[in-house]
Amino acid sequence: MADPRHRPDPEGRPCAPEAVAPLPEVTPAHLAAVDLRIGTVTAVDAFPEARDPAYKVTVDFGPVIGVRRTSAKITAYAPDALLGRQVVGALNLGVRRIAGFKSEFLLLGGLTPQGGVHLLAPDAPLPDGAPVA
Repeated sequence: MADPRHRPDPEGRPCAPEAVAPLPEVTPAHLAAVDLRIGTVTAVDAFPEARDPAYKVTVDFGPVIGVRRTSAKITAYAPDALLGRQVVGALNLGVRRIAGFKSEFLLLGGLTPQGGVHLLAPDAPLPDGAPVA
């Protein structure tokens, strides 16, 4: 099922905040069940096999989690601008196969009204693997 937050509004903007209804209330335990961590981007590769423009992104989540890879539709960023950048990842949502590629976590970002993504990041450097509270 498609994420309802990605439906176009009457003006054709796929992620217009005023057109996105709030999701149902959950308990703090639901949020605490998602393993959100800080990591550093170590590699960004082209992903021409993907249906929509995307990169294969490699992120170091520190000594406990290690290195994980994901597919991300963040091609508004140049690969060089992503290298060394700290990001937020959701690590325990399961592995997904995308055009034959094993995507191991979800890279988090805010959606623009036009459907683009602005990555979430800490506003000061943190150790790789730091949990998000």
